Amino acid sequence: MHILANPARFLSLARPATPWLGWAGALLVAVAVVSGLLVTPQDYLQGQSVRIMYVHVPAAWLGMAGWSGLAVASLMQLVWRHPLAAVAARAIAVPGALFTAICLATGSIWGRPTWGTWWGWDGRLTSMLVLLFLYIAYIALAGASSERGGSSRVAAIFGLVGAVNLPVIHYSVLWWRTLHQGQSITLTKSTIDSSILWPLPVALLGFTLLFAAIVLMRMRALLAQAKVEARLKRMAHD
Repeated sequence: MHILANPARFLSLARPATPWLGWAGALLVAVAVVSGLLVTPQDYLQGQSVRIMYVHVPAAWLGMAGWSGLAVASLMQLVWRHPLAAVAARAIAVPGALFTAICLATGSIWGRPTWGTWWGWDGRLTSMLVLLFLYIAYIALAGASSERGGSSRVAAIFGLVGAVNLPVIHYSVLWWRTLHQGQSITLTKSTIDSSILWPLPVALLGFTLLFAAIVLMRMRALLAQAKVEARLKRMAHD
């Protein structure tokens, strides 16, 4: 990661990588969604509603993975003082919050015909809602520190502390009796039939590539904004 500590070197790699990641992700998402809607059969219990899985599961994964990346960037900011760590964390926060909100929205839509209710205060749903609030709080902290012209250690510490919620989300269906179904996919097996499951890895990869493209675009925008602000300050002092 220290190879990318130089913003110019990072930008030389990020500029060409962004469109490749974006277009590849968009193509894979399109393939997965079309296949999920038109090719795969409906579930024998959940019927057509199971098709929301191809958006809901990637959104849940990226909401959690986003905060994991934010926490790693916060650690690099605090321990190694990596020049781009705070920029990366800020860039991750907004798409991470967006995908967490998509997860909650699609989960509610999926839950209405499956559970008979839009919402239940069980462990998985509540901990995901907490994750959304954590994202919003981090965005506010990082934005406030940016307005003061610095990178806040408070925001970085908050990014690390907030990671405590991630294992709660993951193990909530095991620790408590819950409306949410248990783990359907593990490293060794899946309870989902292969005729329904196969577009899901495609969707996961596609949305992940899109997420990476968004993060790179935001990092480039934040670096450009910082460069403009630094130039304006120099002009003001001349």
